[in-house]
Amino acid sequence: MNYIIIYYLLLNIVSFLIMGIDKNRAKRGEWRIREATLWWLAVIGGAIGGYIGMRVYHHKTKHVSFKFGFPILTIFHLLLFMYLLKQLA
Repeated sequence: MNYIIIYYLLLNIVSFLIMGIDKNRAKRGEWRIREATLWWLAVIGGAIGGYIGMRVYHHKTKHVSFKFGFPILTIFHLLLFMYLLKQLA
């Protein structure tokens, strides 16, 4: 059970930080992190951190796919996380 919690925690911290890094790079006109990378981090469990990062950094909020896709993935991962915790308890 601890591994699941650690996995989700670390992956969401990474997703949150990656959103901030990409936003800073966008402001400076530098090389950007691919959108596919942001999506894969969300799909494999980092949707919560990515969504929080979107809101905190105001990043990718005008992209329709991010605007609706990340909240849907966030809800899915929250439900999956709660299910896994319940099964392992």
